[in-house]
Amino acid sequence: MIPSEPLVELSEQQAHMVALEYWLASHAGQYFVQREQAWLDRTVPDLFGFRAVQLGTRAVDGLRESRIPHRAYVQDIIRTAGPHEPDQARPAVADCYASFEDLPFDSQSLDLVVLPHVLEFAADPLQVLREVDRVLMPEGRVLITGFNPMSLWGLRQSLFGRWKPVWPQGCEPIHLVRLKEWLKVLSVEPEFGRFVGYRFPAFSEHGLQRMPFMEKAGDRWWPVCGGVYCFGGIKRIRGMRLVGPAFKDRKQLAVKSLKPVTHQAINKSGNNPLQ
Repeated sequence: MIPSEPLVELSEQQAHMVALEYWLASHAGQYFVQREQAWLDRTVPDLFGFRAVQLGTRAVDGLRESRIPHRAYVQDIIRTAGPHEPDQARPAVADCYASFEDLPFDSQSLDLVVLPHVLEFAADPLQVLREVDRVLMPEGRVLITGFNPMSLWGLRQSLFGRWKPVWPQGCEPIHLVRLKEWLKVLSVEPEFGRFVGYRFPAFSEHGLQRMPFMEKAGDRWWPVCGGVYCFGGIKRIRGMRLVGPAFKDRKQLAVKSLKPVTHQAINKSGNNPLQ
C-alpha cells in the first residue's frame, strides 16, 4: 500500500521552506522572482571558477547563466509535488540533500555560492554563513538575496502582518546592515549589489500592474527601500608579513667604519716616519 503521508515528518524550518515555494509561485512572489532572476542573469556570467553551488529554492535559478563548468543544487528537504500544486511551486530535483548548517563540501573547495532567500528561513543564519565562508575559496564569491524590512513591503508587514502577513510563513527578514556586520566578521567583503521591487504591496496581478513609475522613481529617489536586496560579496584572506627591526646592511656598515688614511701620515713630532 502506498502511504498518503510523508515517511519523514517535516521540521519547522523545512515547513517554512515549503511555504516559501508556494509564496514565490503567487503573483507577489513572481513579481520579485523576475527581478531577482534578471539581476542574477546579469551578474553570474562575469564570475568564473570551477565549482558553483546554489542552496535552497530553485524558483530563482542563480546558476542558469553561469559559465562555471561544475554546478550543483543543494536542498534540505525531499518532497514530492501534490496533485493540485501549481507548476511554479513544484519542487525541482536537487543534486544533493543536506543541512545548510553543515554542508558536505571540503573547506575552500567552491568558487561561487548562491543563497536565494535562505537566511530568512534558517534556524541559525550566522551558522549558515560560517559554513559558506568555510567552503569558499579565497577570492570566492557569494550571492545573497533577501527580503528588505526597510521597504514598503516591510512597513506593511510591521503594521498589518498580524492580520494579513506580507512575507511567507516563518520568514524573519534580516536587515542589510546586520548582514554586512556578520560577513565582515567572516572575512567576506561587500563587492556589489542593488535593491529591486519598489511598487506598493499588492497580491493580485492587477494590483501589481498599477503605478509602474514607482520602479524608476524608487531606484532613483529611495534606492534603499526596495522590497528585496541583492548582495554580492567576495572572500578576502589577509596575508601575513613579518616585520622586524630595520637592520642596516652589514656591507654599508663596514664601508662606513673604514676611514681613508692620508698619504702624508705625520707623527706628533712632525717628521715622516717612513723616511
